[in-house]
Amino acid sequence: MTTTTVGNEPRGGLDRYFGISERGSTVGREIRGGLATFFTMAYIVVLNPLIIGTVPDKTGAVLGIPKVAAATALVAGVMTIIMGLAGRFPLAIATGLGLNAFVATALAPSMTWPEAMGLVVIEGIIIAVLVLTGFRTAIFRAVPEGLKAAIGVGIGLFIALIGFVDGGFVRRVPNEAGTTVPVQLGIQNNLQSWPALVFVLGLLVTAVLVARKVKGGILIGIIGTTILAIIVEALADAGPTVVKPGVINDKGWSLNVPKLPGIHHIAGTPDLSLVGHFTLYGAFARVGVLAAVLFAFTLILADFFDAMGTVVGIGSEAGLLDETGTPPNIGTILFVDGVAAAAGGAASVSSATGYVESAAGVGEGARTGLANVVTGVLFLLAMFLAPIVQIVPFEAATPALVVVGFLMMTQIRRIDFSDYEIAIPAFLTMVIMPFTYSITNGMGAGFISYVVIKAVRGKAREVHPLLWLVAILFVAYYAIVPIKDILGVN
Repeated sequence: MTTTTVGNEPRGGLDRYFGISERGSTVGREIRGGLATFFTMAYIVVLNPLIIGTVPDKTGAVLGIPKVAAATALVAGVMTIIMGLAGRFPLAIATGLGLNAFVATALAPSMTWPEAMGLVVIEGIIIAVLVLTGFRTAIFRAVPEGLKAAIGVGIGLFIALIGFVDGGFVRRVPNEAGTTVPVQLGIQNNLQSWPALVFVLGLLVTAVLVARKVKGGILIGIIGTTILAIIVEALADAGPTVVKPGVINDKGWSLNVPKLPGIHHIAGTPDLSLVGHFTLYGAFARVGVLAAVLFAFTLILADFFDAMGTVVGIGSEAGLLDETGTPPNIGTILFVDGVAAAAGGAASVSSATGYVESAAGVGEGARTGLANVVTGVLFLLAMFLAPIVQIVPFEAATPALVVVGFLMMTQIRRIDFSDYEIAIPAFLTMVIMPFTYSITNGMGAGFISYVVIKAVRGKAREVHPLLWLVAILFVAYYAIVPIKDILGVN
């Protein structure tokens, strides 16, 4: 095999293809990054089936947890590898949270599952076409640099909040508490549970490792905290949060109970019968053309900008953005993301998209698509080794998200806060993402406020025409329910 050199370092085919040396990375860092990303987002193989697989559609049919779990892992594995090989960007893909809840709560009750998933396929196809026409990329480039930085910061705050909530450190205040305060520290403003202690210790250890710049610090933190969680569960028997429907154990583990599976329960054959179980046009006949179009519009707008925001955040943290705030291969990256949305619908697991948890891998040193190959292969293995994936509890994986949230927060220095025309929209972008638990909501608030402030100050011509269009679309997105009421759509 022939090699080239960069300085005195030989470069093989793998290095040249992914640009590993060019981006200041190594194969070892890419592997560690791929592992870290997998362990921080492997929960989707367990969580998505609980959201999609248990909800009956209009006819009462249920997809089933085992089938959704297998198909979720398949789509995540295949599309993450494709993103790595084609986009050569460290962005892992899996079923999008939020979008899957929308499909389960808004689409399924109105139609059959194949019809609902057909709308998801249509959404993905439209997004992919918008990339091919250059429209999606043009919008990406039209966003001001300050807003792109704010998107990255907002995502950092968002994933930090996800980490705190999923780790049990921050919780909702019960309705019966008689207060308007929405969240609290742990249980009754105290850390009373063993899982919470595991989270705190994992966060401290991971933070120290990262602060000391230990190679593999985030991955070491995840693995070490998982081992601690297994030991704690063996001694304390905390059990799961949801004991059974209607019975809650506040001091239990959030999702996975960290127990080693029996030797006979480590592997199994995945059931992939949901793949291809969709119909493209059934929804239009079921609920009417207008209602189906509005459903599709909601899916498209949410997925369209959620993915763009994630790409900016990951690219910024990895140092892969150019002077305009654009990562390399942006067209391919966005196209693969659109294909992933369609693939998720075709496999009946809801729209798949880029994951902010990929930042954990970037924090571990991932800079290329090679990390994706590692993550994708692990997802494919997860189809057969689901019990192994379920060993890692939220409380062991989410400290990594908090630490990575800090790393992404450092991008705030790229925003000129002396210029209120960009500073105020940037602020709204950053805070609304975590406050509303939505990347899309934050981006919409930023775009709308930017356009309005520029227009009021007599600088409307400085706003790119595409941003005007995006702002109008976001207004429609936020007002989708009143619009449906006006049009008489249920």
